[in-house]
Amino acid sequence: MPHPTPPSAHQISQATNTLEQLKHYLRDEPPLTNALPLLTPLLDENTGAPILLGDILRAAARIVSRQTTVPWTDETRDIISTLREAAQEITDQHALHWDIERLNAQLNHAQQPPEQR
Repeated sequence: MPHPTPPSAHQISQATNTLEQLKHYLRDEPPLTNALPLLTPLLDENTGAPILLGDILRAAARIVSRQTTVPWTDETRDIISTLREAAQEITDQHALHWDIERLNAQLNHAQQPPEQR
C-alpha cells in the first residue's frame, strides 16, 4: 500500500492559522447562529479536531517508539507516554459533538413559530 502524500509544513501552518482566526472570531462573541456552523465540523464526532489530533498524537508516539534507539531512555519513555496520554485526553473530547448537536436543536426549536413548537 503506497504511503499517502504528506502535507507540507506550509499547509499545516495554514490549518493552524485558520484555527487561530476562528479563535479570534469566537472571542468577539458573534451570534450563536454564526458560530454553530463553524463549531459543527470542528467538533464532528468522526472527523473533528479532537479525533484528528488524537490520531495524530498516537501516530507520533508510534513513530517515536519505533524509530528511537532501544533500549529507550527514561526521557524517550516519558515522551511516548505523554503523547499517548494527551491523545486519549483529546480524543475523549469528541463528546463535545453531542453538545453542539443539542445547541443546534435548541436553536432550531427557538427559531420555529410558537404554533409549531
